[in-house]
Amino acid sequence: MRMVALGLIFLIFILPSGALCAEPSGFTQQDRELLLTLKVKVEEIDKRFEQIDKRFEQIDKRFEQLDKRFEQIDKRFEQIDKRFEQIDKRLAFIQQILVAMFGVFGGLCAVFVGLLLWDRRTFKEMAKREALKEVEERSRIVEALRRYSEKEPRMAEILRSLGLL
Repeated sequence: MRMVALGLIFLIFILPSGALCAEPSGFTQQDRELLLTLKVKVEEIDKRFEQIDKRFEQIDKRFEQLDKRFEQIDKRFEQIDKRFEQIDKRLAFIQQILVAMFGVFGGLCAVFVGLLLWDRRTFKEMAKREALKEVEERSRIVEALRRYSEKEPRMAEILRSLGLL
């Protein structure tokens, strides 16, 4: 029985390996047709891949164009930012000029008010002196008329009627 088992094992392992080592007899017509259709389909697939590659290249070109446009937009924004900075500088300069002008105007107003007050005080003192001078002159005239009325009775009568005696 051992021999039979060894014989069966020998047949199982040796016979199939011999069949595997045998050379193929060749392609049949059907195999050739299948190979041709496979070749045609592979070529079609290659063409499709080429078309897809072309589309990807077109998409890449479009992306490059978009990148250029974005760069142009970025440059434009930078120009706008520079313009805003220039405008800010000008506004700051104008603000400084306005502050200086208000300072000068305030100073001039203060000087003008000071001059008015000084002139008023000076004018008041001058008017006071002139009024006192005029009062003194009139009182001297009245005194002179009183003295003259002592010698002249008619003058005394006129001065009494006016309430100066």
